[in-house]
Amino acid sequence: MFKIKKNKTCIDEEVFESGHSLGYDGWCRLKNNKLAMGSLIFLALLFFFAVCGPLFLQYSYEHQDLALGASLPGWSHFCGTDTLGRDMLVRIMYGGRVSLAVGICATVVSLTIGVLYGAVSGYSGGKTDAVMMRVVDVMYALPFTILVIILMVWLGRNFILIFVAIGAIEWLTMARIVRGEVLSLKKHEFIDAARAMGLPKRKIILRHIIPNVLGVVIVYATLTVPRVMMLEAFLSFLGLGVQPPMSSWGILIRDGALVMEEYPWLLFFPGAIFSMTLFALNFIGDGLRDALDPKISKK
Repeated sequence: MFKIKKNKTCIDEEVFESGHSLGYDGWCRLKNNKLAMGSLIFLALLFFFAVCGPLFLQYSYEHQDLALGASLPGWSHFCGTDTLGRDMLVRIMYGGRVSLAVGICATVVSLTIGVLYGAVSGYSGGKTDAVMMRVVDVMYALPFTILVIILMVWLGRNFILIFVAIGAIEWLTMARIVRGEVLSLKKHEFIDAARAMGLPKRKIILRHIIPNVLGVVIVYATLTVPRVMMLEAFLSFLGLGVQPPMSSWGILIRDGALVMEEYPWLLFFPGAIFSMTLFALNFIGDGLRDALDPKISKK
């Protein structure tokens, strides 16, 4: 007789593979982007430089040495002094506060308007969508810089109103981007389920539509900040931006351009820090776009 032995398979351990969110996967891909991570570190140091830097220097923003005048960079003044004997390093730090504040706050204003406008337009569809997008097309046809100048002249040259004037114009592209995303999102099953539950349009847009387009919004926000900073610098260069005694990088570049042949360091240092900041913001935007790309996340 043959004895049949039954082999029993014992599972000592059950190994479960934990899932990861899209945000975690995006962060892992972003960490592998050395250029983007280097730009993040640079921006962190830049914020510390602009906010806390003046505390470690012996010269204040108001300090003037008319007898010294414009002097070359040295140990006492690392970036030299301007024509009024003011320390350029301190002025660059304070100018960075203004430029970064304008870039961030105006971007928040533009994204708030653009995201809400684009989400409502895309979700509503039909004639409402057509009318809202024609308004955007008409505003696109108007001269962008002229509109900002008119708003600033109409609202006044108040520091806070610069955020509103620039942000009220910069939202057009964001509205189009969000509308395109919403047109595809509203066809998904979870939106049909929300409608079936009887949720009003306002709650569907705020709770289900907008959270699902935040990846695109974050990427575009990092690309909007340098655009806003360049616009503020351009307005300050024309004398329509921040007014004295306050200063921004745009004002420092304008003042340096007037005397660049005699005192080139007055243009070089603010121009260099402004250019590096714009490069860093664009590198971060490119890195976030690659990290949050849904096509990459599916691989």
